[in-house]
Amino acid sequence: MVDADALKQQVCAAIDDNREAIIDLAKSVEAEPELGFKETKTTRKVAEAFESMGLSVEEELAVTGARARLGSGEMRAAVFGELDALVNPDHPKANPETGAVHACGHHAQLAHLVGVASGFTGAGVVDELDAAIDFVGVPAEEYLDLSYRRELIESGQTEFVGGKQELIRRGHLDDVDLGIMMHAGNDAPERVVTSDFSTNGFVGKFVTYRGREAHAGAAPEEGVNALNAAMLGMNAIHAQRERFADEDAVRVHPIITKGGDGVNVVPADVQMESYVRAKSVDAVREANVAVNRALESGAMGVGADVEINDYPGYMPLRTDPTIVGAYDDNVRDLVGTDALGPSGTHLTGSTDMGDVTQILPGIHPWVGGFEGSLHARDFRVVDEEMAYILPAKLTACTLVDVLASEERRQSILAAKAAKKDTETYLDEVRSFRGDVEASYLD
Repeated sequence: MVDADALKQQVCAAIDDNREAIIDLAKSVEAEPELGFKETKTTRKVAEAFESMGLSVEEELAVTGARARLGSGEMRAAVFGELDALVNPDHPKANPETGAVHACGHHAQLAHLVGVASGFTGAGVVDELDAAIDFVGVPAEEYLDLSYRRELIESGQTEFVGGKQELIRRGHLDDVDLGIMMHAGNDAPERVVTSDFSTNGFVGKFVTYRGREAHAGAAPEEGVNALNAAMLGMNAIHAQRERFADEDAVRVHPIITKGGDGVNVVPADVQMESYVRAKSVDAVREANVAVNRALESGAMGVGADVEINDYPGYMPLRTDPTIVGAYDDNVRDLVGTDALGPSGTHLTGSTDMGDVTQILPGIHPWVGGFEGSLHARDFRVVDEEMAYILPAKLTACTLVDVLASEERRQSILAAKAAKKDTETYLDEVRSFRGDVEASYLD
């Protein structure tokens, strides 16, 4: 019989032995932020960390990305860490050329990823668990830099905007039975952990209004103002909001990325991006139909053309109760009962870990140690132990508890059997891809 408590002590001791290297990796990644599907330096840093543990590494999983595999047991777990940064030029640590910055804490995720790997390789306990573990550095979680990603799609280098979607499509999760990662908490400097929650899914949208240019001062009547069409379309979206049911948690937040070419020219080419988010796949579909209708009405109102390109966003996330139960037990032991956040909450943001939980049991805990708001200029690490080290211990101990227990293993396998198979998932995600074109320009 496996002594889970003894194994957990061993993996935690191995993580402590590598504490400085784990923190140094996080700081190195933070110092050189890279955007999605461009994380070449970050991928290499993670790969080198794995190689230093004696692990062989596969790179370029989905343009970028890296995976190391440990063990050959019957059950396989995957630990994920996200490689990419986001854009916030006002953050003090932003790259001055690209605006990229780790204001979502993905550098802490990579510390967690490498920390878990160091725990299991250092302790040498995976064979006692009759299990295998994949350590995966995943590209492109942040849904941004979309012009570049559309180029990747159009050139056939990727099919999807998100990294985990691409991993699933390419078969990298086909033999995995459960997935686990962590995420920085929002404005959470204290030692808190929330593991049981759900998130919205969404569809991503590109919208182009085309009108007719004219001299804005001398002959505006000869033009068709595409910016007016866009404004009418956004106002029509606002008029839809009272029809969105509260329980569906719908969020629509468009931005104009191009408002015209010159102040003295009637805008003839106006471009927008937006998400349509909701708690369920059906609610996303229903809200998206209403949003597309509203956007088209703006073109109709001024006699412009409109083209709407919908791309799959991320699917809703649902945490697995078996993994949550084991994780929360370890939070009580390692951080304290008072550290546990509320259970069963719904978050209206989105993550491509939601896509993973469509096909696998998984969790995506939020942890403390971070001050300021996610994505904002004031976001920063204030507790290195909580941000970088304790999450690695929590995940490693949770994996020991799940993999050492036959009851939990069977629960995980039953939960996986109840999930979508990969092809069903891919068909559903692909169904969000669509184009709407309407012409009212005479």
